[in-house]
Amino acid sequence: MVNHKGTHILTTPRLTLRPFTVDDAPAMFANWASDPEVTKFLTWPTHRSVEVSQWVCNDWISHYAAPDYYQWAIVYDGQPIGSMAVVEHDDRVGKAHIGYCIGRNWWHMGIVSEALKAVMDCLFDEVGYDRIEARHDPRNPHSGDVMKKCGMKYEGTLRQSDWNNQGVCDACWYALLKSER
Repeated sequence: MVNHKGTHILTTPRLTLRPFTVDDAPAMFANWASDPEVTKFLTWPTHRSVEVSQWVCNDWISHYAAPDYYQWAIVYDGQPIGSMAVVEHDDRVGKAHIGYCIGRNWWHMGIVSEALKAVMDCLFDEVGYDRIEARHDPRNPHSGDVMKKCGMKYEGTLRQSDWNNQGVCDACWYALLKSER
């Protein structure tokens, strides 16, 4: 049974995952949202100004009162460097779908894997989800590496089933069941 807790602070040896604040907009813009290389395989457009990042932060903040809303800032060395969220969920089957992104300066440091592991532990142990899933464009294999590193199992590729900033794309699906941990 799912028992929502909402976005709350999670910590790891190197990271703090916390709700966004309006003060995070400049770091969001500078560290990841304005970089077309970061947003290349995402479903939202590259931010053209810090005002867009402010609008996004305010939108996320407006949803934090909902207990089934999960949107974390990934904070490393005191600054937000990315985000991780439950982008959709189905409580009837106990399923959460995770999305994430991180600034290019912090790629290949194990940060996303560390953050994803913390979020998965929270969603399994505190919230009670039975399945956590994620997907990636096969042209972005490093995202799949993060999923595998966190124990997710490859379930298949759905051809021309998704869309991102590159257009229509295939989607590689990964998931982990609570019983498989």
